[in-house]
Amino acid sequence: MTARLKIDFVSDVACPWCAVGLNALQLALQKLVGEVQADLHFQPFELNPGMGPEGQDTMEHLTQKYGGTVEQMQANQEVIARRGAEVGFAFDLERRSRVYNTFDAHRLLHWAEEEGRQLALKQGLLKAYLSEGRNPSDPEVLASLAREAGLDEARARAILASDEYAQQVREREQYYLDLGIHSVPSVIINERHLVQGGQPVEVFVSALRQLAADYATTAT
Repeated sequence: MTARLKIDFVSDVACPWCAVGLNALQLALQKLVGEVQADLHFQPFELNPGMGPEGQDTMEHLTQKYGGTVEQMQANQEVIARRGAEVGFAFDLERRSRVYNTFDAHRLLHWAEEEGRQLALKQGLLKAYLSEGRNPSDPEVLASLAREAGLDEARARAILASDEYAQQVREREQYYLDLGIHSVPSVIINERHLVQGGQPVEVFVSALRQLAADYATTAT
């Protein structure tokens, strides 16, 4: 019996651990074919909601935010890159030279959910920023990524030129903050169970298999 689980993946497109966590989750779901069917939704979280349009140098930002040295931050980035490679996500630390605002990316993701193309856009956004160093606040970049994800580019440009979906995104962001979500990725299953951080594949497999069994028992 296949258990259907709703998965809310709370994350930011500028979050390296979110890319690691998403790839690990997808690999886990591949291992659970026939056991778990996931209803996956991406929910917005901004790591740097006050970031200006010009962005900030990545190392400058990280050392200011976390209080470490450049060498410590570089070592952390290398750990993330290794974890990414383990789950099939390629980081390019040299290209990701600046940190940007991601609010408009979340507005497009909200629209993409309505169009059934949210996963494709999310994957495109993570790759564009973390692997290619492209600016996820640039309307041209976002419109191009929308097209590559199978969305209507003209419609994407119209959304970006307006404040459409801004209220909905802010409401969702606040909802998860009110739940106590202050770090990402946060993976919420059936609106009740939390798996925090960019966990290894087997952690997701174990958690999802257990929850699927629990819900199957409850349903019988």
